[in-house]
Amino acid sequence: MSCGEPHETDCREVLAEVYLYLDLECGEERRVLIREHLEECGPCLREYGLEQEVKALVARCCGNETAPEQLRERLRVRLTELVVFETTESRELAD
Repeated sequence: MSCGEPHETDCREVLAEVYLYLDLECGEERRVLIREHLEECGPCLREYGLEQEVKALVARCCGNETAPEQLRERLRVRLTELVVFETTESRELAD
């Protein structure tokens, strides 16, 4: 997804990291970049709102259940791989 507007942080990168942002699992510097992007990009902000609602729904439905640490770590690694892959792919397409 891209809104067509130039941003310091690419829309795809922001949306790929939105769950990390929501879960406070990314560094403060990255949080600031994502927050600034969401403040200036309406389409991403709407998408973020949808993700936030899905997260809240899952939390309500699952109660206090917590995923095992091994699963959480595998998901973190996989999300990082996807972000790196998408970033690399978008840079290659730009060249």
